[in-house]
Amino acid sequence: MLSGELAELAGVTVRTLRHYHQIGLLPEPPRSAGGYRHYDVGHLVRLLRITRMTALGLPLSALPAVLDDPAAAEELLDELDRQAAAEIERLVARRASIAALRRSGAPPDLPPELSAWRSAPASEMPADMARYEHEQLILLAHLLGKDGPAGFAALFGEANDGMAASAPLTARFYALAPDTPDEEVASLIDELVAHIEPVMAPLARLFPLDAQASALMDELNEQTLRPVQRRVLLRVQQRLARPDGA
Repeated sequence: MLSGELAELAGVTVRTLRHYHQIGLLPEPPRSAGGYRHYDVGHLVRLLRITRMTALGLPLSALPAVLDDPAAAEELLDELDRQAAAEIERLVARRASIAALRRSGAPPDLPPELSAWRSAPASEMPADMARYEHEQLILLAHLLGKDGPAGFAALFGEANDGMAASAPLTARFYALAPDTPDEEVASLIDELVAHIEPVMAPLARLFPLDAQASALMDELNEQTLRPVQRRVLLRVQQRLARPDGA
């Protein structure tokens, strides 16, 4: 049979057939006087074995060692089984995350635990502040690490309780403008300090910001926040700082 006939019988392409020749997986028959390769049933059987093994996940690089060695094939199958089990666990976890995002209505680029801390859509917050809040949560999720978002949510209580306590302060912070009265700025600083101070110690243990993480958060604030908002944050940080400077 010709290469096209062999490829069709085995369910592969002629290009795949040529590749198997090049890497030594499939013996290449000599050409006839007319320049054609003629394959026999032995080539078909070996090709079917190759396609069966690759369908199981065996890499082409491993096939020369296992095609004619049952012991090597058994060891490789054990490893493939371990890899498949691990992949199933990852997929189950991924589906659980997708389901949690659907339940919460959260965007897919945020962990569900942190997306619950977004301002409510009905708050009519300015577009630039909505973008800042979203980007801040994305950065925070990364800096917290794999298990950090869940610990963060647990530290601040149930999501609804946390949002209920924080939402008025957050709305006032987002509303700060150059003409905001000094009395409102000072009052907001006092209330932010009172709200954050009780959780400072456990938050520091959960989320020990290194210099790079602090710099990234500061850069995001610098790029997005208004001068009055940056002043409020700086003042809150100064008042919350411990005597050792942390």
